[in-house]
Amino acid sequence: MDFISGEVIVVDKPLGWTSFDAVKRVRGAIQRRLGMKRFKVGHAGTLDPLATGVLLVCTGRATKRISELQEGMKEYVAEVTFGATTPSFDLEKEIDATYPWEHITREKIEEVLPRFTGHVMQVPPVFSAVKVDGKRAYSYARKGKEVEIKAKPLEIREMEILGWEAPKLTVRVLCSKGTYIRALARDLGTALDSGAHLTALKRTRVGDFSIADALDIDKAVDIIANGPVEFPADQHV
Repeated sequence: MDFISGEVIVVDKPLGWTSFDAVKRVRGAIQRRLGMKRFKVGHAGTLDPLATGVLLVCTGRATKRISELQEGMKEYVAEVTFGATTPSFDLEKEIDATYPWEHITREKIEEVLPRFTGHVMQVPPVFSAVKVDGKRAYSYARKGKEVEIKAKPLEIREMEILGWEAPKLTVRVLCSKGTYIRALARDLGTALDSGAHLTALKRTRVGDFSIADALDIDKAVDIIANGPVEFPADQHV
């Protein structure tokens, strides 16, 4: 691997880790391997701590590709649970309200899904990094302050039901950059005259990079530590 000229390392981010945690672990392994105190590593497309799956970790000169890689379509497998909501629209916060869900059927879900496909507008969660008046929305939310977040345009190209075991829906979503799957969970609950929140999320694809290409963190670090390393002709370490 040529970390300096640039590599895109496809990592399967573990549950509970921030994207920065994964980058930090990879960066540390590269620094030890190259004997450098500082080395440039970044990631394309943040995953929430409660999400797992494909995280693109870019090294060296490949960090210049981050903006390009983030534009790729993303695929997720999400578990949405109807009948309850949380302030964060996922499991980060405790349930704040419950709703009837017994009236929801697979047929009704199939009826509403087309409303959310194509070029649509979505209001991001208040517990998100979206900026409002120069500050991150979550900074207001954590202080209990109400803020107005404007809807943003995005594309949801495909939605496919993978499983329905009431009140839990498993759905595959192919979408553009900027899509919040937990906001989609919220909107599905509203569309079905109930409430809903995201209870599991795995990103299975970013652009051309699939979960089948992904390495768990320990495997990635082992390859960095013990695999062959190349150096560009103009680099002396």
